Amino acid sequence: MLHLEAAGFDADIYTPTGAPVALEMWAMPSEDDAVKSIYEKYKTQFENPKSLHDFVAQNMESDVEYVAVFLPGGHGAMLGLPENDDLKKVIHLSLEKELYMLAICHGPAALLAAAHNDSPENFPYKGYQIKSFPDVIDTQTPSMGYVPGDMPWFYGEKLQALGVDILNEDISGACFTDRKLVTGDSPLAANNFGKMSANVLLSELN
Repeated sequence: MLHLEAAGFDADIYTPTGAPVALEMWAMPSEDDAVKSIYEKYKTQFENPKSLHDFVAQNMESDVEYVAVFLPGGHGAMLGLPENDDLKKVIHLSLEKELYMLAICHGPAALLAAAHNDSPENFPYKGYQIKSFPDVIDTQTPSMGYVPGDMPWFYGEKLQALGVDILNEDISGACFTDRKLVTGDSPLAANNFGKMSANVLLSELN
């Protein structure tokens, strides 16, 4: 978000119902003034975001010109979003309007919404290549103490079954752009991901 803001872009924050954004505050770099500043700028939106359901119910019409959809990371991207029909409609709208899709870490899990209640052959990201948080590392996160137990399912294998090629099996901070899909492999990729996202959006507009 810092790089996108520096490039001249603002963000509208949405959650499925307009409920407050769930942030892992333990991971907040409390001594990073730049991060603290972007958090303060969007704090009101984090606490009172827009409703994705209402946006879709209003035919996804807006006075704001959107250029991209950003799916943030965290395991929360695996909770509800892959089955969310409102997100499915937004994803398809983004493809129709040729908007960029930005997804980091576990964010690509939310792309599964595009296949919800639909034929796997119709998955719009079939044949795409991405870099994202690997399933193999999610098998290890309980022993690291990062999650309290074994993962009930793995989003990577579901994306691969739909024809997505996940390029990495480790996390190194790597990012990748395939057509209008920008992905990054983990929190380590956040800085490079922000730069890549800002650059592709600026290139599109210029």
